[in-house]
Amino acid sequence: MGAALAGLLFLHYWRTTGDRLFLMFAIAFWLEGIQRTLLALGPRPNEGDPALYLVRFFAYALIVIAILDKNLGGPGRGGPGKPG
Repeated sequence: MGAALAGLLFLHYWRTTGDRLFLMFAIAFWLEGIQRTLLALGPRPNEGDPALYLVRFFAYALIVIAILDKNLGGPGRGGPGKPG
């Protein structure tokens, strides 16, 4: 539930600033929330389940991509020293 709340907070920041870093973080936290919900509601909870692990992997990969996009972005992508 905390991950979903964090996702909503990042969604609010994205709507306020228009910076896609916040949108990507929101999606990543919602993926993490989905993964945790599936883990909790599964018949035999196992964090090593490949399907659940892939959801978590994609969430963390999205965070890394968002950070790289922000720091290495071109004009108009909110890179260092660039507005947006």
